[in-house]
Amino acid sequence: MDFDFLTQLPKSDLDDRTFKDLVDECLLRLPRYCPEWTNHNPSDPGVTIIELFAWLTDQMLLRFNQVPRRNYVAFLEILGIQLQPPAPAHTVLTFYLTRPQDALRSVPVVPMGIEVSTEHSENEPAIIFSTDQELRIGLPWIRHFLTEERAGALPEQVQNRLTNQWTRDELGRWTGRQQSVFQMMPQAGDCFYLVFDAIEPLDGNVISLTIEGEPAGSTGINPNRPPRQWEAWNGAEWQPVLLREEDDGTRGFSFDDVERRGLSGLREAEVLLHLPLTWVSTTFAGYYGRWLRCRCQQSESDRFSRSPQLTTLVAQSVGGRTQASECSRVLNELVGESNGTPGQSFFLQSQGILARHEGEYLQVTPTGELPQRWQEVENFANSGASDRHYTLDSRTGRVQFGPLIREPKHLQEEVQLRRQVQWQGHSFNQAQLERVETLERHYGAVPPQNALLHMVSYRTGGGDRGNVPRHALRVLKTALPYVQQVTNLEPGREGADAESLEEAVLRVPRMLRTRNRAVTPEDYETLTLQASRAVGRVYCPRQQPENHLPGVVTVYVVPRVNLPDLEQGIAPEQFRLSVPLRNEIELFLGDRCMLGTQSFLQEPDYVGVSVQAVLGVDADFQQGAARLELRRQLTQALYQLLNPLTGGRQGTGWGMGVPLYQSDLVRLIQNTLGVQYLETLQLFELRQETGWQRQLVTGGVIDPGLTGVICSWADVQRQSAHRIQFLGEELEP
Repeated sequence: MDFDFLTQLPKSDLDDRTFKDLVDECLLRLPRYCPEWTNHNPSDPGVTIIELFAWLTDQMLLRFNQVPRRNYVAFLEILGIQLQPPAPAHTVLTFYLTRPQDALRSVPVVPMGIEVSTEHSENEPAIIFSTDQELRIGLPWIRHFLTEERAGALPEQVQNRLTNQWTRDELGRWTGRQQSVFQMMPQAGDCFYLVFDAIEPLDGNVISLTIEGEPAGSTGINPNRPPRQWEAWNGAEWQPVLLREEDDGTRGFSFDDVERRGLSGLREAEVLLHLPLTWVSTTFAGYYGRWLRCRCQQSESDRFSRSPQLTTLVAQSVGGRTQASECSRVLNELVGESNGTPGQSFFLQSQGILARHEGEYLQVTPTGELPQRWQEVENFANSGASDRHYTLDSRTGRVQFGPLIREPKHLQEEVQLRRQVQWQGHSFNQAQLERVETLERHYGAVPPQNALLHMVSYRTGGGDRGNVPRHALRVLKTALPYVQQVTNLEPGREGADAESLEEAVLRVPRMLRTRNRAVTPEDYETLTLQASRAVGRVYCPRQQPENHLPGVVTVYVVPRVNLPDLEQGIAPEQFRLSVPLRNEIELFLGDRCMLGTQSFLQEPDYVGVSVQAVLGVDADFQQGAARLELRRQLTQALYQLLNPLTGGRQGTGWGMGVPLYQSDLVRLIQNTLGVQYLETLQLFELRQETGWQRQLVTGGVIDPGLTGVICSWADVQRQSAHRIQFLGEELEP
């Protein structure tokens, strides 16, 4: 590893003699040490020996004048620099019950720490995830059924539909005469709300909403893509809760599947909704509870011609979701037995220890005494002789206790005593020296001799291997009552390997500049990168937004995403900031912000880019596999350039607020081997408003805005993929 990036300070060699200087000095000393040697010609064997040893000495001086890389690593150790441990991947596990929850059974509970793994194979070991919190599955009682025409961001002027014409039985089923959920002539923005009971534990529940109503097959909508959106209020925004269109058995209230089976009369179907992990209770328009809504999103080409009519509503919990991390939990591990000496260290059986939570600590049990809880600290700089402190290296699993340091004061007193003996002629003996006080300081307490050391609990894991695909976690390691199956409907994200020495060398100059305090925007960026290995890019605007609160610093975070290949790009959904990562960063920055300030984490506004180009290629690339390979290289290069992590002109990630010019793409395409000339180039931008909207760019530049970041990905439904056409072939749809 070279350190050419370091500041080049003036250097003074410890010995600046050259090979010629060494030879000349030896020849000058010959008359003194060997006067009978008078032939100093280069052909003389003695001169050859002098030149040989001069060359060896010159090589040693060259090494002597250089500070080796090992010394730089030693300097990092003196500063207390440690390599960052691996970061665990996060996902959301969904547990499905054997049958819907009812009031006759006890509330199913998925405890914290339940392990779910991938399937074990001969070549790959199983990857284990553990739940981060307890999951309770309650009874979703519908308290209110409300409608609103042209609803805004929050409910205001709602109409109660659960009048005397509707009744509810003991199972929570509401039935009555037909009710319109939208206007008679539905308009975009019409909503109907379901307000659920606030007492029941419904956070993260998966509910099956059974709807009975009149078939709406003549409403003119596409049952495969109905113009409606199911959302739930999570306390900050309306979060989509319908993960797949297949989960809507009503097919947008058209009951298309039921009608095709030849049934007549009222239709009944189920809608499977995955509720937010934090589903708060809120009061809107005088109604209190947990809010769920269905919003009309129709356009001119796809719209309801009349409002759906409902006669029955009932909700049942069929499962639940909870956050999980890639880790294995170790309980009550015997670390060792203390010998009573300061500075002793022990090693845990596992490496790659994750950040400690409440209940994860070292327990010391002295002989005949009660167990003691010791506190983990970053270092012993502020530890006193009675403080029960220890350090834990997350990367190696090393447990270290405080050392005993001999203070230099007693050395100074000893020197002064010897000085008095020399200057004043006093007699000096060993007894006087022994009376000099020897100052010793304990940095942290020492466990008593024969005390047993136990690690009550800790978690180990982390790395890129935890970024598993969807539906990979299906093996439940512990049997749970009422649980039939488990899976991950979201891929594992934010897993990262441990920090390398090269990365630490680049991090140290930034760390020394911040001094572990967040003052300037650069400090916030540097400390956020230090908070977790799962952080990919950080942007802290030099000028905060106009609407920001005083004392609040906005930090935009792009999580690290596993990049096995870039042939399909990375969708913005994969850059979402997960709750565990957000909490970890906020806790890290909260201890380092100035008094009276706080950080606010936010995701950048991702602006998608789709490129459509027509090229002329060389003759060697016009046929067969060569043409396919050239198209693959071009699309992969485009996805790599237009990427928040690997894109940009420097290849370090597309910067926030940096516009994309058409010339950037022209240079990339024309510099590709095999491209002869560029016929046409069109740019399309995708922005997320009420959905991803794709439009042609006519000005030759895409400006993402002050808080926007350019990205690109392949999605057939959103038409976001890049399309490369060679002259003489038809453009692929």
